[in-house]
This record gives sequence, C-alpha cells and structure tokens, in this order.
Amino acid sequence: MNGSGVDFASAVRPMVELALVEDVAIGDVTTEATIEAGRMGDAHIVAREAGVLAGLEVAEIAFRQLDPEIVFDGRAADGAALEPGQEVARIHGKLRAILTAERVALNFLGHLSGIATATRRAVDAVGGTGVLISDTRKTTPGHRLLEKYAVAVGGGVNHRMGLYDMFLVKDNHVAAAGSLTEAVRRVRASGIELPLEVECDSEKQVREALSLSVGRLLLDNFRGEELERALESVARARKDGASVEVEISGGVTLENLHEVARPGVNYISMGSLTHSSRGLDFSLEVAPRPEGRR
Repeated sequence: MNGSGVDFASAVRPMVELALVEDVAIGDVTTEATIEAGRMGDAHIVAREAGVLAGLEVAEIAFRQLDPEIVFDGRAADGAALEPGQEVARIHGKLRAILTAERVALNFLGHLSGIATATRRAVDAVGGTGVLISDTRKTTPGHRLLEKYAVAVGGGVNHRMGLYDMFLVKDNHVAAAGSLTEAVRRVRASGIELPLEVECDSEKQVREALSLSVGRLLLDNFRGEELERALESVARARKDGASVEVEISGGVTLENLHEVARPGVNYISMGSLTHSSRGLDFSLEVAPRPEGRR
C-alpha cells in the first residue's frame, strides 16, 4: 500500500485531525464537565461481531492526537479474523483523551473493518478460480488511501489510485477522440509510459481493442453469452501470442460473482467494496483508575 513511497501514518494523520476537529470543535463539553483534568484511565476496544480487522493504527493515531503519551496495546493485527466479543486493543492514558477520541477512532475502525470484511467475503467467493478482487475509484472523497488500504487488508488488490498512475480509456474518451483506435493512438503519442487499459462495452470494441494490443480490457456489464464470446476472442488472441488481461466491472455483487468469475478473467472490480460496505461494530469500555493513581 506504500508503493508510492508515502509513509502511511503521515498520510493518514491529517484525515484523523480533520475528523477530530469536526467532532470536538471547541471542546468535549460533557467529558470536560464530568472528568477531572489529568485523571488516568484504562479502556479496551471489543469487536461486537465477526469480521476482518482493519484500521487499528488509524484508531491509535486518533488517541495519540489527544494524548501523545497514551499506551495503546493492539491485541490483534489488521487482517485478523475477529469473533464477537474479541478484544482488539487495550488503552491506558488520560481519561479525557480516551473518551474524546473514542467516536472518531471507532468510526475509522468500523468503516475500514467493514470494507476489509466485505472484501474477504468476495475473495473467498472466488477462491480457487485464480480471479483477483479489485477496488475502484468509487471511494469516500478524501479517504481513498484508507479505503484502498482496507481492501488490500481484506485480500483484494488495488486498481489505480487516481487519474495519474494508469491510462484507462473509457467511453467518454472514445466519444471525444472519435474512436477507440484514435483514443489509444493519442495515449501512445503522449510518450508517457504507464499501463494502458481500455473499457469495452460491446464485442466489437473487444475485437478492436485486441487488434491494438492493449494491456488490459475492462469488460463493462458483460454477462452471459456476450461475456462468453468476448472471452473466446481474448482466448484466441492469447493463443496467437497476445499478452492481455481481462477485468470485469459493472454491477458486480457478492451474489452474482459466480456469473463472471470465469476462466480467462483476471480481475473483478467491485465499487461496492468501498461505497456500500456496512461498518463493523466495535465498542470501547472504560475502567477509570482511582483518583490520584497514575
């Protein structure tokens, strides 16, 4: 996930800071009214349901933003399969900081673990087929790094991070350029060396893309016989020496994965992993230390 050379914690910290500003603003009035400054306490985070853990480091960052000296003891690692009632972290530090950061930490933890859990289910559903489950750019604005991290934790693979690290010629590019062939010609004329993928929405476009020797075909909303014929065209091209990958996209869900996880398919991309996954439920329980005890 750090292939870009960006330190994960450094990249995530501004997102956590923004979430804390949104939640705390001028102060946590209830916590400040009920708990003495400097009071120490212990807490633990527990998973309330089964799933896959993701985002524990992000939760730790939230607590450390409010108490840099906090002791955060992770009891499980990202990617671990969780059971209901399983403890994932123990925390010791200033009680005000623990309670003020609680919701932000759990929001990140629940959201990212939900994505990792949905991804793991999809990965398991295509187990043994050789097909890889991929994400898309349909992510929460400002949180793409985190959500794609969660997909990777769940066993999926990351598609392009943005518009800058891969050429993906889609229908609007084709319409603007005049044809798929012309769009691909312009990409190659740019002189930029990046992977090239072409979206196809018909068998005719599949054949045209194959004639242009592109690296990957994105078959958008192909199903049934249409998908079968497209894969037959790809198989013939591969037999003639073409090195081309196939990605399936468009309306793919856990329920219909089996329809598209066919021989000859390399990737299935699912926008639902990041835009529709239900968050996993976690709770934080505090056990205050006696007053004056550090």
